[in-house]
Amino acid sequence: MANVDRDRPSDASLRETLTEEQYYVTQEAGTERAFTGKYWDYKGEGTYRCVVCDAPLFDSDTKFESGTGWPSFYDVVEAGTVELKADHSLGMRRTEAACANCGAHLGHLFEDGPEPTGKRYCINSAALDFEERDGGGASADPSA
Repeated sequence: MANVDRDRPSDASLRETLTEEQYYVTQEAGTERAFTGKYWDYKGEGTYRCVVCDAPLFDSDTKFESGTGWPSFYDVVEAGTVELKADHSLGMRRTEAACANCGAHLGHLFEDGPEPTGKRYCINSAALDFEERDGGGASADPSA
């Protein structure tokens, strides 16, 4: 099991470094509105990382267009990077996806994705940063 407190910054530090929406999504298990996040239709090649602790989570090679309005991936970058937990909030039975390194809420996992896994990690853009594959920078901003 992941040690969720190992790389978790203090609440004060998080409030200083994250935007209101990033804090709401990652620390309060919030959800951004569909089709509003900066990565829902982003096509860059590279690695999607945790906005809180910078851990690598998803590779652009596993990103697909789900039609949901959130970035969707059919697999994680490496086994153990995303922790899965039962989520019974809002009267639903879902599986929460969280960063295994720091515990940040990322989104949810559904079993309706494409092959080869059949999984759909439905992730909030606000929980992610993007690093281009060519190493041209720690973070790429698709709105720039």
